[in-house]
Amino acid sequence: MQLTDPKGRINTLTLQAGKQWHGHKGWIQHDEIIGRPEGIVVRSTGGIDYLIFRPLLQDFAVRMPRGAAVVYPKDAGQIVAMADIFPGAKVVEAGAGSGALSCFLLRAVGEHGSLSSYERREDFAEVARKNVEKFFGGPHPSWKLTVGSVEDAIAETEVDRIVLDMLAPWECLDAMAKALVPGGLICCYVATTTQMSRVVEGLREQGSFAEPYAFETLVRSWHVEGLAVRPDHRMIGHTGFLVTARRLADGVTPPLRRRRPAKGAYPETAPAELTPGNDNTVVTTPPDVTESESLIGSPEA
Repeated sequence: MQLTDPKGRINTLTLQAGKQWHGHKGWIQHDEIIGRPEGIVVRSTGGIDYLIFRPLLQDFAVRMPRGAAVVYPKDAGQIVAMADIFPGAKVVEAGAGSGALSCFLLRAVGEHGSLSSYERREDFAEVARKNVEKFFGGPHPSWKLTVGSVEDAIAETEVDRIVLDMLAPWECLDAMAKALVPGGLICCYVATTTQMSRVVEGLREQGSFAEPYAFETLVRSWHVEGLAVRPDHRMIGHTGFLVTARRLADGVTPPLRRRRPAKGAYPETAPAELTPGNDNTVVTTPPDVTESESLIGSPEA
């Protein structure tokens, strides 16, 4: 259960008959809570009122024991929505970490779907297993956890969705393309702009995916009290970038992009090779035409 004091401080405990919970000001008998509905108020021996609720998944995720850093609820929610994780989906997750994202994905796929999670480090995998089983009250029937790298150990085929939360997702794009069904989706969660850039360029170069979509989510809460309505001074800012892309059918060449990149986005030595389809056609000026005349009719003219 989750105990919240008047200042918004949260404490989480597992109820046991005959036990006591001790806070900064007094204690509470577990028996005062057991058998009663959620949403009640219990007063400690020190005179502090605590609001009693079962923790939500978002509360559990940010307070669970950690091996690796957890995927925050704001990003987990975006992954479930933007990666279109649906009931009954066959999903592969690489980088189980502490199991926070696994909990969100398992809720989304439901009992008729499946989630196969891969984690390279055995100690992280054990933390993830304990957290998932604690939240669901035991082993989840739709979950399989494998210790090993996804590019070497993946056995799944005809996968609907793939979620990669790992250091170098661009290294396993070929294996992921083979596992995904046409129309399937890959979602990569990375921390830095350099990682995001490599993932996007890697997806473009791999050739089996449509144009990637890269974004991040920032969450800002608001203070609302009477006429005092303003943004809170603190917010959940950058935590990571998300990159999504759809799997093309076998043998299909992705269409050339029509968007013109900014100057300097690519090296000047080979613009046509690096940015096909972006109207960066190399123009050779004939010997009898001056440079100023050659600019007539160009996009910059």
